[in-house]
Amino acid sequence: MTAEKIIEFDKVVAGYTPSLTILNELTLDARKAEITLLIGPNGAGKSTVLKTLFGMLVPRSGEVRFEGKRINGKSQRELLAEGIAFVSQGRNLFGSLSVRHNLELGGITLPRGELQGRIDEVLARFPRIRERIDNQASTMSGGEQKQLEVGRALLLRPRVLLIDEPSIGLSPKLVQEVMTLLRALADGGTTVLMVEQNVRTALKYSDRALVLEMGRLALDRPASTLLGDPDLNRLFLGGHVKTAA
Repeated sequence: MTAEKIIEFDKVVAGYTPSLTILNELTLDARKAEITLLIGPNGAGKSTVLKTLFGMLVPRSGEVRFEGKRINGKSQRELLAEGIAFVSQGRNLFGSLSVRHNLELGGITLPRGELQGRIDEVLARFPRIRERIDNQASTMSGGEQKQLEVGRALLLRPRVLLIDEPSIGLSPKLVQEVMTLLRALADGGTTVLMVEQNVRTALKYSDRALVLEMGRLALDRPASTLLGDPDLNRLFLGGHVKTAA
């Protein structure tokens, strides 16, 4: 049985300047409680999908839908309230502040009285963050900082988690830990839409893989099927794909 569509792009055109179009009438979807992996060569539009979905770019045409409702042009604050959270590429912490203060800033939109309970939920999921709660964020390892970024996003109990290149700067062991965490979130009901350069590892934890080429959907396959495709490297690095299955 096919899972319910929770995110939909319908012929979306978007870019960074009027003369620079990245998404070319892109149509795709992400399904509830699954990890959907976006892959493709540099410039294919993977990160642009996440930024458009999170309101950082407004589509020039087409429609972006969340649970069937159009969300084109909504602010990031509105999208957070809807249940969409974004963990962007690189490190996005306040390094001079403590782990606790970073978490509190992540929950600044929550009603008074709820924040500490939400922080306790995150700390229960991330024991290492609990151990470092009063340390400066800049003193944490790369893996701990990534856990803190994800934990901060989870404070708002998002239904959809967008994550861009979670493995950057991490050792293979820490990459496995982050992927295991994302798999656990999806198994618990959170929809994950991910961009990740470490394609073979990410496919092992994902449900579906969407291959983008020049801002269009070139292929839609179960991740397990694509993992065994001898043309995987070609698809990732770029090359003509005949059909979008």
